[in-house]
Amino acid sequence: MRRFFKQFSFPGGIGSHCTPETPGSIHEGGELGYSVSHAFGAALDNPDLLVAVAVGDGEAETGPLATAWHSNKFLNPVTDGAVLPILHLNGYKINNPTVLARIAPEELRALFWGYGWRPHVVEGDDPRQMHLLMAATLDRCLAEIRAIQEHARASGVAARARWPMIVLRTPKGWTGPDEIDGHKVEGYWRAHQVPITGVRENPHRLAQLEAWLRSYRPESLFDANGGLIPELKALAPQGDRRMSANPIANGGLVRKALRMPDFRHYALAVDKPAQIEAENTRPLGRLLRDVMRRNGDNFRVFGPDENTSNKLDAIYEVSKKLWLADYLPEDEDGGELARDGRVMEMLSEHTLEGWYEGYTLTGRHGFFSTYEAFVHVIDSMYNQHAKWLAICNEIPWRAPISSLNLLITSTVWRQDHNGFTHQDPGFLDVVVNKNPEVTRIYLPPDVNSLLCVADHCLRSSDNINVVVCDKQLHLQYLNMDEAVKHCTKGIGTWDWASNDQGTEPDVVMVGCGDIPTQEALAATALLRQHFPSLTMRFINVVDLFRMQPAGEHPHGLSDRDFDSLFTIDRPIIFNFHGYPWLIHRLAYRRTNHRNLHVRGYKEKGNINTPLELAIDNEIDRFSLAIDVIDRLPQLHVAGAHVKDTLLDMRIECRRYAHSHGVDAPEIRNWRWPY
Repeated sequence: MRRFFKQFSFPGGIGSHCTPETPGSIHEGGELGYSVSHAFGAALDNPDLLVAVAVGDGEAETGPLATAWHSNKFLNPVTDGAVLPILHLNGYKINNPTVLARIAPEELRALFWGYGWRPHVVEGDDPRQMHLLMAATLDRCLAEIRAIQEHARASGVAARARWPMIVLRTPKGWTGPDEIDGHKVEGYWRAHQVPITGVRENPHRLAQLEAWLRSYRPESLFDANGGLIPELKALAPQGDRRMSANPIANGGLVRKALRMPDFRHYALAVDKPAQIEAENTRPLGRLLRDVMRRNGDNFRVFGPDENTSNKLDAIYEVSKKLWLADYLPEDEDGGELARDGRVMEMLSEHTLEGWYEGYTLTGRHGFFSTYEAFVHVIDSMYNQHAKWLAICNEIPWRAPISSLNLLITSTVWRQDHNGFTHQDPGFLDVVVNKNPEVTRIYLPPDVNSLLCVADHCLRSSDNINVVVCDKQLHLQYLNMDEAVKHCTKGIGTWDWASNDQGTEPDVVMVGCGDIPTQEALAATALLRQHFPSLTMRFINVVDLFRMQPAGEHPHGLSDRDFDSLFTIDRPIIFNFHGYPWLIHRLAYRRTNHRNLHVRGYKEKGNINTPLELAIDNEIDRFSLAIDVIDRLPQLHVAGAHVKDTLLDMRIECRRYAHSHGVDAPEIRNWRWPY
């Protein structure tokens, strides 16, 4: 028993939560709020699975948990398993009463009835009576679940069901000390975590602790060697029926590889770079459509009411949005709803991400898209999942699971009408904070590179893949063969945009992200037009972690290769999609960091045209070209007239935007001139 106790929350042992080291766990609970959504994710497409999820009354006060109660409206009784929530009301958190424990019983019942549940109450403080009552209630709930499923599966028609749940009301610290030093413990907040403190220094407290532990009569439960007595051991399930050995809770054991179509079949024809425009995400929608067609019970798409907005609506050709609630006649006209839909849409990023995590943790695959500014809603969920994956990588019996694939679109640089509230590329900064073994960031600039990145991400395991790509019309740069090579390298020169072949460049221009790449190319064209003898190297970055040294990230570029690309002493103008300091953070150890000048979003914006927003944040073509003039000694004086011309052009472009509400035709229709 001493060895057993020293495993629990002890250095070298396991954590006090259900950490990855705990067999049978898919949900640590370090941050509260996600138990119910994880449970429903596990039940999707697992028709024989029952997920019993314990919800503390403290967790029940969180926003994500409150929204997750609506998950019962998205559980298909024909094809999915069931979830049995057990809301445990013990009355207190760390130092406060809980809300749901202090409302009237009829109000509590009304609340959960209104959520669509059928609540069963188990209440008391006598252990023997409570065990009997709980067993009888579980039997009743299981019978209700079976009846719902049998009816739906016999008819083949999925309908919204009123699923059972249990409200379990017991004292906090149940069977613990009644009081300590005259202060109430059992049934009060003092029972939280460590009810008896100071046992090393206070012999009286130590005696109280011993009396408490001996009250459980361990000598009647364990033999002389500390093992369970045979009668109790015989009660445990055998093999995979044991909670710790359930293969679904070690999702990689049941994971099947996706049957993938060839992403090259969705390629956009690009004969010459930067001559045509296309919506970057629409071909991706067709790829996801066919992934779903080939993997009917193993793949789902998640998104908060935005799949059509994000140009992924081709997926509805194969599967509609799951909807089990009421239908209206007008839903037939473009509603894209179905009772057997596999596209999960709900305006709660928390719930969707919870479903998605539960789905992948139990061996399946998925894809999640959301607006860039509001992916921050799941910042902490990303943090928790990244920590989970990082620990799993250190546990040999944890089998690899499918990566989380997050498409961040409707990006900062194309918020023409939504404005300042929709301008925030900072999720990338959150991603970079986590373990490099599990984090990946890609910024494909066009259709074909996005398809290439998406194929790689969907095939990967044990990562969180963050893909940033806007949904609007953008210039197209690479044919599919070029995109495959470029994305495989993750970073590289674009020879067609460079004129330094065989020599050292005067300046290195870098684009990372769709709009920043376009503006960096336009600046390069302006400089070559006005200074024909200027040698320029153009670099595009798709895999952001190539900017880090190889010793800091698995995708990091070696110092030798980095110096070869970026030179060791020439100015680098780096036009970045996100906040500029992130690039400095990644590249601060590089040889030529002192000459690295990053332009990116600086929290300046409103209702802007794309170019005006770029001007406000100095990532526009004019500002970049002026930056080069200022940093090259040979242009300090010789470039004065050009600099003045560029300033005039920038002023005129802003004036045109304010007069007409759009960018000038020469900006909107700009094409690479060489």
